[in-house]
Order: sequence, then structure tokens, then C-alpha cells
Amino acid sequence: MARASLTVATALGSYPTLQPTANALDLAMAAANVADKNQFTASGNDLVFAHNTGVGAVTVTITSVADPYKRTGDITAYSIGAGEYAHFGPFKMDGWKQTDGKIYLEASSADVKFGVVALP
Repeated sequence: MARASLTVATALGSYPTLQPTANALDLAMAAANVADKNQFTASGNDLVFAHNTGVGAVTVTITSVADPYKRTGDITAYSIGAGEYAHFGPFKMDGWKQTDGKIYLEASSADVKFGVVALP
């Protein structure tokens, strides 16, 4: 299975060039790929947003890996109500970065729109 990659936006930080240009702060949201699941390249300080655009509850799962202490902590079937937003992270490398350098996530419905921001 080839997971669908999400585009990662980079936060401008505390002291961006002012005035930020039009669209510089927009977050692209992409529909969850229910069949193939999703991934993004880990920066070590990533924040994930999920928006349920549907009329019923949906779930999101983010897959962990063993940290240096051999602990895992998947976020499993986190429920998001109709019209609601949820945020996850920030995700550090330990405990989240898969062997291919990606973070794995999935949703129960394409009604979920994911957005990812790498924090400075």
C-alpha cells in the first residue's frame, strides 16, 4: 500500500516579515484517503489539524512507534463530531517518526480534511 502524502505548511514563527503576503498563512486542507491512508514527512515539531466536514461523527488514528523507552501511544479512533475541528501534536521524532521518516495517520471517512503545520 502506498500512503497518500500530505503537504506540510511551515509556520512563519514569532517574527515573520511584516506584512505577510496574501495566502502566506493559508493552510491547505486535504481530504483523508480512506483506502490508502495518509502520511507526511516528519519535521520533529508537527501539528496536525483535522476538520470533519460531514454530518456524522468520524474517527482519526495516528500511529506511534516505540520511543527510546520502548513505549508506544497510538492515538486510536479519536472521535470528531460533525463540523468540528481537532488538533494533534506537536509530534516529535521519538515515538512518532516511522522508519521511512514519515508520520502515519488515517481517518474513517473522506469527510475528514487534514492540514499539517511544521512549527519553528
